Amino acid sequence: MAADFRSQIESLRPYLVRYAALQLRDAATAEDAVQEALLAALAGEANFAGRSNLRTWLTGILKHKIVDAIRRQSRERPASDLESENGAEGFDDLFDRRGHWEETPDAWEQPEGALGQKQFLAALEACLRALPERTARVFMMREHLGMDTPEICKELGITPTHCWVLLHRARMALRLCLSDNWFAK
Repeated sequence: MAADFRSQIESLRPYLVRYAALQLRDAATAEDAVQEALLAALAGEANFAGRSNLRTWLTGILKHKIVDAIRRQSRERPASDLESENGAEGFDDLFDRRGHWEETPDAWEQPEGALGQKQFLAALEACLRALPERTARVFMMREHLGMDTPEICKELGITPTHCWVLLHRARMALRLCLSDNWFAK
């Protein structure tokens, strides 16, 4: 049974690496987090009672390892990284003086159906990789890991206002990127 459990875990490794890479934006750190998660899963094999899908269980372990990696990175972050995230990078051009849209965004047709398509997920992953690292990290912590604002602020050492600004920038950039690379097609 142990060999079967190990082979099932190993078959999910590519998914876990891709998941971690999206969160951490660094292949080496993602690989380390996956390795830690797999070691924890093997050590805790007896704790897996089969009440959930193995992939779900492993993803849960990996989420904790990702948060640990983010904590380590936030403590070791160089100051030069902070400068690249302070610009609005063209978002102001989308609005008029009164703060209204210059061009009304196109309605996205059936986003629930598009979300299920692998091409959409690939476009979303590409758009996430195009975001500045900290902006993407805050977005993924909030929207994917389900962390609330105080948790994110504590982990990254930022104020709630800065967190909201980063979330706004991430959403705007993703909207623009997906409009250009997915919905415009």
